[in-house]
This record gives sequence, C-alpha cells and structure tokens, in this order.
Amino acid sequence: MDKRIYLCLAHMSGKEQAFIKEAFDTNWVVPLGPNVNAFEDELKHFVGQDKEVVALSAGTAAIHLGLIQLGVGAGDEVICQSFTFCASANPVAYQGAKPVFVDSEEDTWNMDPVLLEEAIKDRILKTGKKPKAILPVHLYGMPARIDEICAIAAKYDIPVLEDAAEALGSEFNGRKCGTFGTFGVLSFNGNKMITTSGGGALIVPDESTKKQTMFYATQAREPFPHYQHEKIGYNYRMSNICAGIGRGQMTVLDEHIAHHRHVHALYENAFESVDGITLKSNPDGRFNANYWLSTILIDPVKTGTNYDEVRRKLDEQGIETRPLWKPMHLQPVYATNPCYVNGVSERLFNMGLCIPAGPWVTDEDVAYIVEQIKACCKG
Repeated sequence: MDKRIYLCLAHMSGKEQAFIKEAFDTNWVVPLGPNVNAFEDELKHFVGQDKEVVALSAGTAAIHLGLIQLGVGAGDEVICQSFTFCASANPVAYQGAKPVFVDSEEDTWNMDPVLLEEAIKDRILKTGKKPKAILPVHLYGMPARIDEICAIAAKYDIPVLEDAAEALGSEFNGRKCGTFGTFGVLSFNGNKMITTSGGGALIVPDESTKKQTMFYATQAREPFPHYQHEKIGYNYRMSNICAGIGRGQMTVLDEHIAHHRHVHALYENAFESVDGITLKSNPDGRFNANYWLSTILIDPVKTGTNYDEVRRKLDEQGIETRPLWKPMHLQPVYATNPCYVNGVSERLFNMGLCIPAGPWVTDEDVAYIVEQIKACCKG
C-alpha cells in the first residue's frame, strides 16, 4: 500500500480557517477572546448536565487545576488509575502529593471498583487519613464503571476527578463521560476526537468554580489596577487562535464520533471469526464508547505470534499501531509508589495493540489492516 495509515490523524472541517481569520481580523490573537468564549459554550452544550467548561492549554493543565481546587497538596495521596498515560498521574506529583495506583478490571480496562475500595481502606489504615481524591480514566474512550466508582467515592466522602481526555462523546447510561465527578477533563491534542492543535478543558460544577478555575489559569491575578498576586497561579488559558480551530472542529464532532464507531463495527465483524484476536467492545448496553482508538488483544498461543511482532510487521506494511499503555505502577518514575494490582493491566500491556480508527481511515483501509493482521497469525 502506497499511503501510510495512521492511528488517528487530525481531520479539519474546513471552517476552522474562518474562525482563525476572524481572530486575526479583530486582532484577538492572545489568550481569551470571542472564540474561547464560544468554544466553551459549545462544549458546555455538548456535555450537558448543567456543567460549565473552561478551555485550557492542555488536558494535563485541566487535571492540575482540578487537583488544586480539590485542595490536593504536599503529603496528600491521590488514587490514580494505573493503566493510563502519564499525564493522568503527573499533576499529582506537581502538587507534591503521591499517586497511589489502582489496577483495572476486565470489563472496561479501567479502574477496578473492588480494588479501589481495598486501596482506600488500606491507605486509611497505613497513613491515618483518607486519600484526597480519586482519578479514574475512561481509557481509549471506553467508559469506566463510573457509577460504582462514584458510589465508593461518596461512601468515603472523597471527590472524583474524572479523566475523560480520550472519551469526548462517550456515554455511560446516556450521560456524557466527564460529567460524573466533581471535575472532568477533556483533551484536544492533535490525535484526539477533535483537536485545537494542543489544548484541553476542565468541566466544572458551576459558574463560581468556572471563575475560580479561570483565576488560577491566568496567573491568579487579583482584581487590582496593578498586578497583585495572593496565590500561585498558572499560564494555562487557551489562545483565541486555538479556540478558533476548536470551533471549526465542533461542527464535525458528531461525524467524527460516528466514524470511529463505524470503524469499530467493521473491525468487530471482521475479527469475529479470528481465533486469538479479541477486539475491545462495550461490555453491555449501559456503555457507549466513542472508540477513540480500536484496541485488540493478541493471544500468542492461539495466533502463534505476539503484539510486538504484529506491530513491527504492520509498520512494514504502512500501518501505524501502538502498544497499549504501560501501567504507571511499572514505570521507573513511580517504582516506589503504593499500588494495588491484580495483574489485569500488566497482562493487557503484554498482549494489546491500538489499531487505526481516525476520520481518515476508510472501509478499504480497515479491510487491508484486518488482512495484514490475519497474515501475521500462524493459525
């Protein structure tokens, strides 16, 4: 195949340029501005639940500002999902707090509610105080068992900061991911469901929390004619130019989600008869993943190959794939952190691949990808 097939390449609606031009024509080329306000309003309408949204420079910044507003500081512990990207946990360390890692369950590959409760009890026993926050992730756009996680959080009166960076448009019981916790996080990185080139957003409960988030995101400048600072702030606001890209992207968000689900359905049909290749799908009718990336597990016994061999062979055939996330409790930087594990995420890491699902992936591409994966199998 001549062209390379990428995992999830950014796809422009064609309307982005008009919003960017408007920003240049009106000289709004700085953080904040009409595009930022409009983008936030569109996101607010999309996620629903009477939430407010603050557009920021990155999803990582959103997690950081959520933690700050939950009062996470030096000496605190935050329970984090182990099976995720480092940006889910790193902001905890920014605050001088300690991430405590909890493994996944098989249904969703996300935080195991049973292990979560065990971890909470054990941390209280060992430290004399409960964790300051719980940070579950909706990995690859698959909703976590967020009802159970939130019920346990409520039982121990611990706030939930919900990482929905990969789950824009995913739903649990008809409700958008990112709206279950006190705070929710979205990402608009270059490979996400929509992009602002870089960027993210914090979903917040109300208008006063939105103002407080904006305060921290604009260097915590107090309302004085001179520059007055009584708290530490951050330069985390989204630029009006990036928000213009976001506004153009919002016009194709529903199309993007539908396309990802369509591609997943094609894979589901194609892999149904392939022994040893398992595609991750919604566990039951409550889950409605956006399938940001389609993910497969490769059984080395049944297929006679392994994920890394398949990854290398597909790369030679012009197909980009990626191993599943290496769990945080196995990362050298977090080697000494407390962790509560059951072997699930480690097994997934050793068996799984992300395969292309983005807006540029055609039905013909899917057929070619499936054909090449089948060719790797020895069966």
